[in-house]
Amino acid sequence: MKIENNRAPKWQASARVKFGTRFAASLAALLAFSTVLAAGARAPAPNPLQGDGRVSAFYSWDDEIPVHPGELLRSERLPSTLGLANAGQQLRLLYSSTDGVDGKTPIAVSGALFLPKGQPPQGGWPIVAWGHGTFGMADICAPSWFGRSYRDVRYLNAWLQQGFAVVATDYQGLGTPGPNPQLNNRSNSYTMLDSVRAVLHSVPGLSNQVVLVGQSQGGSAVFAAAGYASTYAPELDIRGTVATGVIYNAPKQTLATLAPFKTAYQRDPNRIDSTLAYQFYSVLSAQQIDPELKASDILTDSALPILEQSRISCLASLEDDAALAGLTTANTVKPGANARLQAWWDAYLKFPTLKIKSPVFIGIGADDGLAPLELSLAKDACAAGTTVEAHLYAGREHNGTVNTSLEDSIPFVRKVLAGQPVTPVCSPVEQDPRL
Repeated sequence: MKIENNRAPKWQASARVKFGTRFAASLAALLAFSTVLAAGARAPAPNPLQGDGRVSAFYSWDDEIPVHPGELLRSERLPSTLGLANAGQQLRLLYSSTDGVDGKTPIAVSGALFLPKGQPPQGGWPIVAWGHGTFGMADICAPSWFGRSYRDVRYLNAWLQQGFAVVATDYQGLGTPGPNPQLNNRSNSYTMLDSVRAVLHSVPGLSNQVVLVGQSQGGSAVFAAAGYASTYAPELDIRGTVATGVIYNAPKQTLATLAPFKTAYQRDPNRIDSTLAYQFYSVLSAQQIDPELKASDILTDSALPILEQSRISCLASLEDDAALAGLTTANTVKPGANARLQAWWDAYLKFPTLKIKSPVFIGIGADDGLAPLELSLAKDACAAGTTVEAHLYAGREHNGTVNTSLEDSIPFVRKVLAGQPVTPVCSPVEQDPRL
């Protein structure tokens, strides 16, 4: 393990011994695995059109990337300004993973690790593997470099306070060179599962009791990761999944039966809408799998300059730009253009399965535009055989559901860690979180 700074964590020496022992014990499995993957790879050359650059040298791995995913390449202390108040130790990480787009090429991925204060319990701290929501596609948008929203700071501090270590991937291509495939569930799943592998291999005081926790893009990623885990990372003990604001690409037959979305937040095609920022990221992501896709076929001439901003801007800044430019759905997206994105949507957002071995918590805001799809996911996953505990929160939209759900998700996680049964709730009744 290579430490970039001069002050290595106290566990550095023991981590080397521990990792070396495990490496020797699993050598045969590693050799078998390496015959499936490419025999090592180098990080791609930085591409400014994909938002590469403007981060420190820590994020660029110049040596050959190990073919075995989940190896910690190096770590350094995370600046306190980017940290969490309830963390006793916090590190920036670089580790090996697998390109989730082609499914085979070794890649380097960045992230962060937060350990609770105090001494770990017997057996080690259980792990929350965190999947963040959409934050941008440029390297500088990696949360381990840019920092986190106050919403997420509050949320992750709560898990630390409950005695969970938090490992937080930046996802493929954020921070590190190469394109960020944004909503590619396989990519986000692989990087999340490999972040857990990396810290379990190298950091003492952790327990192989893992809970996958995510919001929005991360909510979709953790549901997918729970499905991929049995084949991609079967050694991980995934006890449960907590997902809020899940993006679900429902089957067409399900979409045809969805009830109209009812909310106090009305969707007006002529209203200035800062959330159109997501549309620009979607176009850039779709072009990664279809280079022939022209942005001008999707976006109007008045919107195209903001697309160029999306290559370098993180979400909050891009939302401001969209609002200041007076963008509305009507003057941004060409009629019928979203159909051109369907192939990308279908390829990237698919789940490997709806039948998850461990219980799944789904938190839904009744005023979230994704609520009908999230409710459908709860029903569809239940029908597939997954134990789902779903909650529907009155008056909460996409972002407001995250911290509100802690009142229910923490007890859920305590149950799954203790091996206690979870009562399925497939069609939740709307509940007022203020009561």
